[in-house]
Amino acid sequence: MKFSREGEIRWPRKVRTAADAVRFIDAVGYCLLFPVQNLPLPSLYYALARRYPITWDTYTEKIWHWKDDLGRQRRAFYAKYFKGRGTFISLALLPHFIAMRDSAASPGDHERFYAGGRISHDARAIWQALEQHGPLATLELRHACKMDSKAGNVRFKRAMLELQCLLQVVHFGAEQETAAWASGRFELTARAFPRQVLRAREIAPETARAVIAKKYLHWHPEVLPVRLARLFRWTEAEAAAASAITPARRGYNSPPRNPKTQERSSRRVT
Repeated sequence: MKFSREGEIRWPRKVRTAADAVRFIDAVGYCLLFPVQNLPLPSLYYALARRYPITWDTYTEKIWHWKDDLGRQRRAFYAKYFKGRGTFISLALLPHFIAMRDSAASPGDHERFYAGGRISHDARAIWQALEQHGPLATLELRHACKMDSKAGNVRFKRAMLELQCLLQVVHFGAEQETAAWASGRFELTARAFPRQVLRAREIAPETARAVIAKKYLHWHPEVLPVRLARLFRWTEAEAAAASAITPARRGYNSPPRNPKTQERSSRRVT
């Protein structure tokens, strides 16, 4: 796997403990577990180790346990979010991410999301199982959803990614189900972080985008709206509005405004 320092920040404090990790997450607002090529976000690994490449050592072992503990202790949100990679989101910004995705939901809202075409049949089955049984480890959850087979595991992983990218499911600890690596344990975000979900219902999507962009621009002030659009999967118009800047002020060369260019600017940047 390739890594890049592109999104890393100069964090003045040494991260040594879980409390330090929470302070880092709160300061940056959202970050990756490990750095990822072409994903310009800070990582908890780099804040702790201050070096590349990644090797399995005391640093990686520490953050591997922190990803299990911080969500369970409700000190930070952890799930596979940005490009399906391990992501921490601070409790302060979690409502804004939920509002941005229009993902504020109650535990029983799986039918509404399924009827609206927002989740697949398999994702609905996982959501239902967590609603009925509470937090479950991976193998228990697969069994509850009748996804025990090898093919079922592929479906399970795909559906879990759907739910995590919609911020409906949070990594909620780990459980030693076999003699191998401990399995991840999962819970519905609505039950793990009810106050944040309730707060999200009060936030307009454009307000959420502005708050999220402001945090990113605090650490990366040179960034243009087009990068925000790619990173957060906004339209270019949404990114420009969120960063509260005009193309001219940031050196962003906008094409003449005509119907064709307006149509292009309304498309999602992927």
